[in-house]
Amino acid sequence: MNRIDQRFSELKQQGRKALIPYITAGDPAPQYTVSFMHALVEAGADVIELGVPFSDPMADGPIIQKACERALKQGTRLVDLMQMVKEFRQTDTTTPVVLMGYLNPIERIGYENFADQAASVGVDGVLIVDMPPEEAEEIGPLLKSRDLAAIFLVAPTTSNQRAATICAHGEGYLYYVSLKGVTGAATLNADDVAEHLAPLRGMTDLPLCVGFGIRDGVTAAEVAKVADGVIVGSALVNRIAESVDAPETIAGQLKSVLAEMRTAMDA
Repeated sequence: MNRIDQRFSELKQQGRKALIPYITAGDPAPQYTVSFMHALVEAGADVIELGVPFSDPMADGPIIQKACERALKQGTRLVDLMQMVKEFRQTDTTTPVVLMGYLNPIERIGYENFADQAASVGVDGVLIVDMPPEEAEEIGPLLKSRDLAAIFLVAPTTSNQRAATICAHGEGYLYYVSLKGVTGAATLNADDVAEHLAPLRGMTDLPLCVGFGIRDGVTAAEVAKVADGVIVGSALVNRIAESVDAPETIAGQLKSVLAEMRTAMDA
């Protein structure tokens, strides 16, 4: 069983919801990323989304755009992410890791090469923001044959017909975008999220995880009542941005932000 499936099965048995933090690999510099990953696990992360730095992250707001710029300025490449996951796996063999990013860096190294490397270092899932299911005909089977979950996004504007297609192709979990806009946007409404998740429940058995707009324990707890998982990115990445001149303090700050959400969700 894929680590993602295993983790959600355990959470369901425990009656708990998944907390899924996102950080951009290589931000503020590559040597800190693995320690950040371990800090997130210590604070209660169930799955880690590791962002692949890209020069044109079209779905992301200014906070993650700037994180990508910082990581790229430090020379962070996709091959470096593979080494980060490999190092993480030396001491953590159970926490699922999902690579999240855009298609261009993967195309640069080749689909099969990417799938081979990801599987060999211990990646569990891949979320390619600008790759809809219809365009996954080539890479999809390569991921599946290596037990790498292909994770897809569903938005508030997605029609039921379109959502059914996405659900049919998705694995691991479904990433529901809670807001019309980019990452880091504000004004999340849990009742609205619940209304949009309801029809998805009839289309798939995949866990439904909600991202965009989760910024503190209150919003995390509200979303956890209606979803199977809570995804938080910009709130963490913003902490990194605020402390780029004191990187040794960042791991502790990430733990503090995430632990508050974990406590609120479990209350």
